[in-house]
Amino acid sequence: MSNTDVRDDLLLTMKRVTSVLKQNQIPFVLAGSFAVYARGGTSSEHDVDFLIRHEDAERALELLSEQGFTPEHPPEDWLVKVYDEGRLVDLIFRPVDRPVTEEILRDSEILQVNAIRLPVLSATTLMIHKLLAFSQHHCDFSKALPVARSLREQIDWGRVRAETSQSPYAKAFFVLLEELQVLSKVEA
Repeated sequence: MSNTDVRDDLLLTMKRVTSVLKQNQIPFVLAGSFAVYARGGTSSEHDVDFLIRHEDAERALELLSEQGFTPEHPPEDWLVKVYDEGRLVDLIFRPVDRPVTEEILRDSEILQVNAIRLPVLSATTLMIHKLLAFSQHHCDFSKALPVARSLREQIDWGRVRAETSQSPYAKAFFVLLEELQVLSKVEA
């Protein structure tokens, strides 16, 4: 199966999940690589990520299960998962150790993605989450660099710098962006 076929299958899964969440009035926002894709970047061939509130997680699992999705409670305590014919969907309620709040859900824009309109997380918050996910055990700048390059004009870099200022990994990433001239020292 080609990467395009995998992406198309994941887009269909994204649409199915969106439909269930919308019909049942569960607040959500598209996040992760498909939010990057919706904003003009590249998508993943791995999974689809949604942010939801913690209090909606069990209901979302139940509703999606009724529609044929296979639910999973992974050992991680910050998300639940569903599978659509083997395609993974993460329903994240505590990204980067921060709860999904009404403010996070509002930090989105309604965009059309593959013929469906849905809330998509802001490019700024996407970048903040990418940088705050870096740690001594996971610090792969090669995943964040294409996001920064493709969405740089949509990102409030001052806000990203302020909200990630405690992370030495984020600071190092800003140096990389400046050295590669993705951002000028003034922008960063």
